[in-house]
Amino acid sequence: MKFTATQIAGILEGKVEGDDAVEVSKLSKIEEGTPGSLTFLANPKYTPFIYSTEASITIVDKDFVAEQEISTTLIRVENAYKSFSKLLEYYNEVKMNKSGIEQPVFISESSSLGENLYIGAFAYIGENVTVGNNTKIYPNAYIGDNVTIGDNCTVFSGAKIYSESVVGNHCVINSGVILGADGFGFSPNEAGEFAKVPQIGNVIIEDYVDIGAGTTIDRATLGSTIIRRGVKLDNQIQIAHNVEIGKNTAIAAQTGIAGSTKIGENCLIGGQVGFAGHLTIGNNVRIQAQSGVGRNIKDNETIQGSPSFNYSDFSKSYVHFRNLPKIMDRFNSIEKKINNE
Repeated sequence: MKFTATQIAGILEGKVEGDDAVEVSKLSKIEEGTPGSLTFLANPKYTPFIYSTEASITIVDKDFVAEQEISTTLIRVENAYKSFSKLLEYYNEVKMNKSGIEQPVFISESSSLGENLYIGAFAYIGENVTVGNNTKIYPNAYIGDNVTIGDNCTVFSGAKIYSESVVGNHCVINSGVILGADGFGFSPNEAGEFAKVPQIGNVIIEDYVDIGAGTTIDRATLGSTIIRRGVKLDNQIQIAHNVEIGKNTAIAAQTGIAGSTKIGENCLIGGQVGFAGHLTIGNNVRIQAQSGVGRNIKDNETIQGSPSFNYSDFSKSYVHFRNLPKIMDRFNSIEKKINNE
């Protein structure tokens, strides 16, 4: 896709300064700009690059003042960073503006499909599935029986949504995601062997949830595993059966959450955090990366460590830990002095 400076300025409500007919078909960093690319200048430390960049178009703040000759065409806007982000969103919408049903696919006759859908080749849509309007299901996706998917959702290639799962509106489910696989439920019998406990619940994903590639969310043993509105999940996260994650919580990659743990609203959780099961995590909690959480956490706490404890206490303790060899040398010196006396 190619866009002229005039077209881009129209989208951003900006003003062209230079060649208004110049075309771009790709994006670049300002220091790596090449002919035919679009870039932006928002951070002052990158200002020197605007005089050497080969990018055809550069988005700048309207009050930018050039101190040298510039070869790139400028588009002046109120806020270059926000305008570039807006342009990325627009570009993504255009790029992903697919519609229609490709062949071959399998769509059960009992399914109910909304309007303006895209269903890619080799997708499977099972019995009694409901799909809302403007939703896109990419090739090789699997939608099991009795699944409900809302409006304006995107299910990328290779995602698997098991039976009875419910997905709200405006959700993004990336490749490799598995929703609704059996929870890790086993019970030892008299012979010491593990017998499987049937997992007959489901997974509920509320509106505006983003789920990163390779993340797995297990169905509940009974009831539902619930991901509340606005939650953002990174890649390769494991969420076990009967977990509940509160509104607008964000969780980074490789975090694991054991069964029946409840996480509150507006939490920020770093990468590789591990949660024990049956915990209650409050609202507005901050958990640093690689923490191991084995206790309940109250609202507004910031914690770190494994096992985790208060972030301020951890920081103070870590200073002493780093100085431990010096402390031990002093201790041994004092001990020798006492013994000699």
